[in-house]
Amino acid sequence: MNERFTGTERYIATDDLMMAVNASITLARPLLIKGEPGTGKTQLAQEIARSLGRPLYEWHIKSTSKAQQGLYEYDAVSRLRDSQLGDARVHDIKNYIVKGRLWEAFEADVRPVLLIDEIDKADIEFPNDLLRELDRMEFFVYETRELVKARHRPIILITSNNEKELPDAFLRRCFFHYIRFPDPATMQAIVEVHFPGLKRELLAEALAAFFEVRATPGLKKKPSTSELLDWIKLLLAEDIDPAVLRSGDPKKTIPILHGALLKNEQDVHLFEQLVFLNRRAR
Repeated sequence: MNERFTGTERYIATDDLMMAVNASITLARPLLIKGEPGTGKTQLAQEIARSLGRPLYEWHIKSTSKAQQGLYEYDAVSRLRDSQLGDARVHDIKNYIVKGRLWEAFEADVRPVLLIDEIDKADIEFPNDLLRELDRMEFFVYETRELVKARHRPIILITSNNEKELPDAFLRRCFFHYIRFPDPATMQAIVEVHFPGLKRELLAEALAAFFEVRATPGLKKKPSTSELLDWIKLLLAEDIDPAVLRSGDPKKTIPILHGALLKNEQDVHLFEQLVFLNRRAR
């Protein structure tokens, strides 16, 4: 089975990104992906699994997540309740071991893809707590005295939004790639994948307006790829005339349906001020 990722018809991957994915597969090291929110980091894992025909196991990290949860959890509360009810299941502790996503991936019959999504949301010690398991591809279940080993080393993708610095010991074990924000040509290709047959004039005006918003100095949160796609979906649903988006229009105001692009009141106010000053200058 093909072990090289070459992108898919619904995911535009740059040459650098495909090279990083394939380097990670060759080295059998986790691929640490960073980039702005909304640049397709999570979708990348889904498309790699789809392209290679592999099962996908997704572990979405929260601020309360612990590394142990990815391995397994012992449900002592359920066992206590069952013992009080006289349930026969209580005599086998294996009935109260809840497998985590790493354990499920380790048991896969073929080499799976494992996504550890937004690892920087968790406590700073979270990555270090997984070092041994990701290195050796095994862990010990103390309650059952069982050693769990991976049948096949998973293709591991780890995403981060740079909310926290990751430990050096963890970084040494990863192949790193930063997804740069798409340039206009790449963005056009991404939009065309999601909206085939989009009228060229609307596409051109929407991209021009989008990149103008992103270039606005002082924005607290720049709009992302996913927000552009939402905005274009709304423009199509409302049948907006491309002329309304034209940046050269002296009557131009803040972009129509801007709530898809600007996500806080400070950025809306800032953009309104800049548009007003620009109109006065003309």
